[in-house]
Amino acid sequence: MSSDRPTVSHPSAGPDRRLLRGLFAALLVACAALLGAGAPARADSAGPGPTASAIVEALATAPVYVDPSFAAAVTASQQRELADRIASTGLPIKVVLVPLKKGDAFDGSAESLAAVVQERLGRPQLILLTNDQYGSWLKGTEWPNDTHQTRDAAMAVGMLKELKDAGLAARVGRAVDLIATGRGTEVYKAEAERADRAYSARPKATDGAADSSSGGSGTLLAVAAALVLAVVGAAFLMRRRRSPRHTAFTFPDAVFAADRAADEAGLRRQAAAEVLALGEAVDSADGAATPGLGRALDAYDAAGRVLDAARGIPDLAGVLALTAEGRSALAAEPSLPLCFFDPRHGAAARRTVWRPLGRRERVDVAVCEDCAQALRARRAPQVLAVRDQGRTVPYFELPADRSLWAATGYGSLLSGPDDTLAARVGTGEFTRARQQTDGHGATKG
Repeated sequence: MSSDRPTVSHPSAGPDRRLLRGLFAALLVACAALLGAGAPARADSAGPGPTASAIVEALATAPVYVDPSFAAAVTASQQRELADRIASTGLPIKVVLVPLKKGDAFDGSAESLAAVVQERLGRPQLILLTNDQYGSWLKGTEWPNDTHQTRDAAMAVGMLKELKDAGLAARVGRAVDLIATGRGTEVYKAEAERADRAYSARPKATDGAADSSSGGSGTLLAVAAALVLAVVGAAFLMRRRRSPRHTAFTFPDAVFAADRAADEAGLRRQAAAEVLALGEAVDSADGAATPGLGRALDAYDAAGRVLDAARGIPDLAGVLALTAEGRSALAAEPSLPLCFFDPRHGAAARRTVWRPLGRRERVDVAVCEDCAQALRARRAPQVLAVRDQGRTVPYFELPADRSLWAATGYGSLLSGPDDTLAARVGTGEFTRARQQTDGHGATKG
């Protein structure tokens, strides 16, 4: 694994750094929304949307299907140009651009759209490009495997600086070109590293006056930062004054919301980089000298599947745990899983016996050095928290049938060498847990 790969953020970086990351991510999202020229506006009154039958019927005679609501973004002439470009590749590429919203024929899911179209077309070999639910980003899926790096090609297009102001048709065209050349992973990795370098090069916040060019928006952001930091500091001081040996997990809602917003965008980028790095390590491994290569391949596949379906921080943390499992399988000596309390802490330093507050049973878990020190001092470690039915709780307090991560402790609670996160994802436990979670109305992330 290359040493310049993006690293997972550690909570010890402090709330101020995480807040700045969150504000930066929020600004990027806002800019993307404002600069997304050519992205179709989605109207709530657009109706139920196209049916799978209508899409498949159209694809039988043309490689591009564009819903009428997207006609302004991808005109008839642009559709013909895309069809000609696809034909020149000689690849089985299809493009489906439709409005997606909760309750439609695909329940607003680009993944469901892709799966249904592939099944209805009945083609064992297919490359499908679709839009996401916002209409401006692309999703790439290839059957029977990702031979042409379709997934990374689609993701890379959304990160290319030269396409920031480009319309949807131009983005689809570039994705087709990347798929044809097989350079999707290379370009995506380069863009991810460029974005990470750009973030790292940003000047640190100071106590001085804000840049005069920032205007009112800079003032508002500064005020928001000060307020959230005040909440964090007040909560910390109150907890220390009331009970310096208090071990219960408490999560002020404002702190939780700020933490989630700050972390998710960066964590998704880091999780994608980890999957790419594991893929490279698997490709370069010597099969004859790597007995765990098969397990690493399973972990790579499972990590990609979870990343594609990830809805929030807990799932993205699961991607980190799966890639760590894959790296361990490639190593000469197996390593401990990521930290039980929060995989974002990084690799565990040791295993320890821990008894949750208010319970009699003890569990053997892998912990990072910071969490080990917190337990020795009888302090509550920093944990990955989730919203569940209106409450904020540690992820491991969710019922096991509703969270693969609670059931496995991100690897700490697995029963033996043959019981792996990848194997559980492969047998459908992640999907079934998601279905149970949705049925109980829990909020992910």
